[in-house]
Formats: sequence, C-alpha cells, structure tokens
Amino acid sequence: MNVYLRELGQALAQQGVQVDTFTRRQACEAPDVEEYVPGARVIHLDAGPQRHLDKYDVLDYLPDFACALQRWRTVSEATYDVVHAHYWLAGRIAPAFAQRWNAPLVTTFHTLGTQKNAVAEQAIEREEDVRNDVERRLFSASDLAIASTEIDRTNLIRAFGTGTPIEVIPGGVNLQRFQPRARAEARAELGLGEGPIVLFVGRLQRLKGVEVLLRSLAEIGGDEVGRPPVQALLVGGKGAPAGGRRSPEAAEAVRLQKLAAQLGISDRVTFVGAVQPDRLPLYYGAADVTVMPSSYESFGLVAVESLACGTPVVASRVGGLTSIVREGETGFLVPWRDPRLFAEAIERVIWDPALRAQMAAAARPSVLRFGWDGIAARHIAAYDALRAGQPRAVGRHA
Repeated sequence: MNVYLRELGQALAQQGVQVDTFTRRQACEAPDVEEYVPGARVIHLDAGPQRHLDKYDVLDYLPDFACALQRWRTVSEATYDVVHAHYWLAGRIAPAFAQRWNAPLVTTFHTLGTQKNAVAEQAIEREEDVRNDVERRLFSASDLAIASTEIDRTNLIRAFGTGTPIEVIPGGVNLQRFQPRARAEARAELGLGEGPIVLFVGRLQRLKGVEVLLRSLAEIGGDEVGRPPVQALLVGGKGAPAGGRRSPEAAEAVRLQKLAAQLGISDRVTFVGAVQPDRLPLYYGAADVTVMPSSYESFGLVAVESLACGTPVVASRVGGLTSIVREGETGFLVPWRDPRLFAEAIERVIWDPALRAQMAAAARPSVLRFGWDGIAARHIAAYDALRAGQPRAVGRHA
C-alpha cells in the first residue's frame, strides 16, 4: 500500500493535482514534510511512539493524529478539495475531516476485514470486530468508494450493500521500473545459478499460501528425472530474529523454514527477506515463473509487476488475480490451493521453453493498461465529478 500511495501521488502531481499524504511518524529522523516529487508531499505527524506499531495499537493514537492534522491545516492554511482515505485506519477519522472541510470523501479500502476473516486459517489471522465496524461506517460515510476489480466491487456490495457509489479503478504499476531484462544478466547481478527458479513476492502470511508453494516444490521432480533441481526465492517478510518477541510474520517465517526442512527442500529454498523496490525487478527478471498461491487478493499487484517484467505467473483463481492472469496466455490460474495442482502448473512453465517464451512475450502487453498515468487520470475524473456534484452510478467503471 505504501508503494501504491507513493506512485499514485506522483502520477497525480504530474497531472497537476497537489497531493498531501498524511501519515504517522514512525522514526525520529523522518522530516515533517517530504516533497518526493514537485506537487506531492508526505507529511509526518506525531501521534504515539516514533516506531512501527501494530495496526490495532495505532487506534489508541488516532485522536492525537487527528489533533496534529488539524493543527497542520490551521498553521499551513492549506485547503483541500477532496479527502481520499486509504485503508480502514485512515477511515476512522477521515469522515470527520471531510465534513469539517466541506470536501467529498473518497475511500479505497485495499483489503476488507470480512474477506480476510473468511479465509483465515488461525485465530491470530482474524481481524477484530472494530475493523469491520469502522469499515462499515466508512463505506456509509463515503461519497465514493473505489474498488480495484469487479470482484472487489462485488465484495464491497456483499459486505455493505449498495448505499454508496462504487467506481472500479485498478491499482497501477511503474512501467519504467518494471521492465523485461535478460535473465542471465539479472541472475549474474544477484549471484544466482542457471537452474529453474520459482519466485514468491509478498508478506509471509498464511493467506499468501507460501506453505502451498513449498509443498508443491517438494512435488516437482529434479535430479531423479535428469532435470536440474528447482530453486525457490521467497522475497518479502521481516525474517526470523534469533531471539526476543517475534511478530506474527517472523513466526510464520520460522514455521516455513521448519516445514522446508521437514520436506527435505531447505537447500532449494532461499528466504531473501525484504528488498529495496529498485532491486525487485531483478528478481522478477531472474525467475522462470512467479507463484501466488494466495487465498485472498483484492487486486494482485505482484502479478502485474511480474508480467510487466515478462515473467509468467501461476496463481490461485481468487480475487483480482482472475482479471490479471490470462489462462494459458500469460500464466495459469489454479482452481484449488492444492500443492500437486500448483506443481503441475509450475512444471508446465519451467520445463517447456517454447511455452515460457510465448507467455513472456504476451506478459507485458497484457498489463500496459495498468500504467500509472492512466490510473491517475481516472482518479482525477472521479474527483472532478464529485466536486461538480455529478451523480455517480453504483459500480460505475470504465
């Protein structure tokens, strides 16, 4: 979501919109105001400890955040034509400011608590009732909700009804950053060998399905059938610290490492951890296929990034992924999160050079529609219509 907000803000600014993004200061060295491109600023406000907090702990400091935000506006004398809330935490206070500033309220939820709870495998993965309540109230208070896909729109209607107009505007991708590159060059820069490489990018959470990927890797034949062993790179997550209290994501990393050992594939799995955004295209370029065994994806940005780099995708047939991956053309959609089915789909890509080359050629053209310039223009059109008081049809989309 941080990448989404930065890229959207930059694209809006390049089209003449002044953008201020307000966030809680999480490090003492964070500047009060950071203009990352002309016309687009991030404003860090003091609210609670200057460090990362669990999202539910942030709730306790939202009153402080609201006061700091109002002080900023008073001192700076800034005025705003539209308030755009991203994620439910922002939505806890956004309606009050939209009303106070007499500005329309637009909301992008990104994910929904009800949807995450529907696929949660453990109690720790379930979202609390307070989130669901905030999201319900936020939807009702919004002048417009933005969904990333038609499925996302349907989920909003199922959760909250049809009282608020919904516009379908997908997420975007930086087409200048994510471009195809020679696989050998990408691997050389990363210090990787020549064998088949399967890539996962994302947070280490149960709903992302990394366990399915590991079990599918154990199913894929290697040396015993005269083929090189398949390696898996897991990019993302916060790692597994040696001691102290672990976050849920770090605990999941430990569990996955133990599972890899139990499956006898530890030597074929590399937990890369988080990487800088500028280096992420190297991993897509080095991989033969990107795998997304998720149980829930409201959009599927990783799939778009991978395809923009010319790398086929094997993914679950869920959520926004069904509108991004073209079956048999740019990858495969697996109907169930079954390791054997994923293994079969992965093998079809990695052991068939002609098919992989065909998919790679079709990959980037299939996601050009997600360029940020066009996505920003659609946001501006929605903002202008609200400011002009034009009625919005429920579920209207281009």
